[in-house]
Amino acid sequence: MKDGVYYSDYLQLDKILGAQQLESDKEGNAHAHDEMLFIIIHQSYELWFKQIIYEVGSVMEVLAKGQIIDNSPDLYTVNHRLKRVVTILHMLVDKITILETMTPLDFLDFRNMLRPASGFQSIQFKMLEAYLGLKMENRHGQEYYISQLRPEDAQKIREVEKVKPLIELVNEWLERMPFFDDKQYWQGEDTNTEIHPFWQKYRAIYEGSLTDGEKNNLNVFDSLILSSEKKPEWSLSPKARRAALFIMLYRDYPLLQLPFGFINVLLEIDEGISTWRYRHMSMVHRIIGMRTGTGGSTGKDYLSGALAKHHIFSEFAALTSFLIERNKLPKLSEELRGKLGYGS
Repeated sequence: MKDGVYYSDYLQLDKILGAQQLESDKEGNAHAHDEMLFIIIHQSYELWFKQIIYEVGSVMEVLAKGQIIDNSPDLYTVNHRLKRVVTILHMLVDKITILETMTPLDFLDFRNMLRPASGFQSIQFKMLEAYLGLKMENRHGQEYYISQLRPEDAQKIREVEKVKPLIELVNEWLERMPFFDDKQYWQGEDTNTEIHPFWQKYRAIYEGSLTDGEKNNLNVFDSLILSSEKKPEWSLSPKARRAALFIMLYRDYPLLQLPFGFINVLLEIDEGISTWRYRHMSMVHRIIGMRTGTGGSTGKDYLSGALAKHHIFSEFAALTSFLIERNKLPKLSEELRGKLGYGS
């Protein structure tokens, strides 16, 4: 056989297949059959976390260029790679089904040998959360967040948190939407008013669509959509929210289909991570009940708190509160319809 790339060498299978060192096989311990499954599942998780970070990092590089045209290959690339992330997340949820073939007693055969190791020490998962845009002040159990990490690993997280995250890059992309700043699309309208004429019309239609029990939504609409300043606790500015809402409303126009797909895939990532958290929490409750985690966390209670709090793209989901029926949408000018339909 000619010299060249060999399958096992290329994949470095000697390293991968030799990386399952069971604690239960060490001297003085009784062999626990299911520890092999436990290790392989978690090793595979870390490999897939690496792939997700790789995809998200490439998307962040594209968005950081700052010159994306919404019908360009760049935005297609962003959507394609983030959809791959969603597919991977679906697969990671399915892996829990495999892990659930391990019964509570099977786990107890080796659980105490793992202390104080814990999935909470997954550096890559913390890096992923930070790259996506989970802020430190929004984390559940902040006092526990890096306390269980080695100093060099804690420093890695701090360095990642200095990088402009995906949600901020998305905010900047949305703020560049030109349609409300270009007066050619609003001929005959007074665009010098505090509230753009489109949003004046839209607000009136939206108010008319609310039931008696929804009347407070108008105050929320004014605060989130029509205000002029971004509050520190917000990930999206009002200008970015207006752009995102406009994309959602007029998504049927060709120019807005890729931007809508981008917003939608961000919501799918949030949902995928939340689904994984829920399945993980349910599995933990089933396997260890009310006992603490091997790393010292409160176990199921900690996971439940993180599930409720760690939503990164929830501000996009909140915009659905402000949608109206298609047949009530304000009519756009011929110039703007032409631009959105590739007519100009």
